[in-house]
Amino acid sequence: ALWCLMMSVTPTRGCLLDLPWEDILVPHILCHLPLQQLLSLQRVSKSFQSLIQLYLANMRCFDSSQIGPAIPRAAFVNLLKDNEVLQQLALQNCSDWLTDRELLPVIGQNHHLHQIQLKGCAQLSRHALVAISLSCPNLRQLSLAHCEWVDSLSLRSLADHCKALEAVDLTACRQLKDEAICYLVQKCSRLKSLSLAVNANVGDVAVEETAKCCPELEHLDLTGCLRVKNDSIRILAEYCPKLRSLKVKHCHNVAESSLSILRSRGVELDVEPPLQRALVLLQDVVGFAPFINLQI
Repeated sequence: ALWCLMMSVTPTRGCLLDLPWEDILVPHILCHLPLQQLLSLQRVSKSFQSLIQLYLANMRCFDSSQIGPAIPRAAFVNLLKDNEVLQQLALQNCSDWLTDRELLPVIGQNHHLHQIQLKGCAQLSRHALVAISLSCPNLRQLSLAHCEWVDSLSLRSLADHCKALEAVDLTACRQLKDEAICYLVQKCSRLKSLSLAVNANVGDVAVEETAKCCPELEHLDLTGCLRVKNDSIRILAEYCPKLRSLKVKHCHNVAESSLSILRSRGVELDVEPPLQRALVLLQDVVGFAPFINLQI
């Protein structure tokens, strides 16, 4: 079907390749086709191969999920070797093949990146984060979830050079402690979204500093941060008037006494009020919903 489209767009004057490549095909037609299909087109002819290479060199967004998790190393390098205009790079869960050797050249030649997704890329090292810091001054969003190679020194480099950050995901970056998080939020005061979930070393000090340094904060994920307590949640409520959602599930030292302040402001919480939790448990045990006004 794709081949029929290519050959029938201009039936009276020739094939699609007759249209201007840089002015029409690349920005207005190829951008609407799945990347995997575009790569298949390279096998049609040398002309199509040249066209697709031109497209890849001018691509603004690369998402590995459009191709599949098992991209050969050489294929990835070849896909982006001529591209210097990337703005979004998503390489989540590429731990089977992605190392510094493949990533660093791409980062080094793309200084316009504002969104990078590296969730689960376990074979990278702290050098990858340092390279991002030095090459991507306009970075706005960065996901490093489940990247246990992230350490305090590389995070400091990020904070020093990428002060326009608005969203950072540090879920399960287990090397990080309060001090590193404090340094990040002090330098990156524009943060709107921050995840510190599943970090046993993160506690009240980091949460309080985040609250005081990031008045624009809208989303905070503290899931499983066992050292977080009520006092820091109260400070969060005081200093972050724009907060829209807070996740504190499995934070056993956070009680309703601090959450109720946020709940009354309409902040979305991932734990239910004590009364409603009790009613749900009762319903599960007894098998019916008691006739109690839940609006009380």
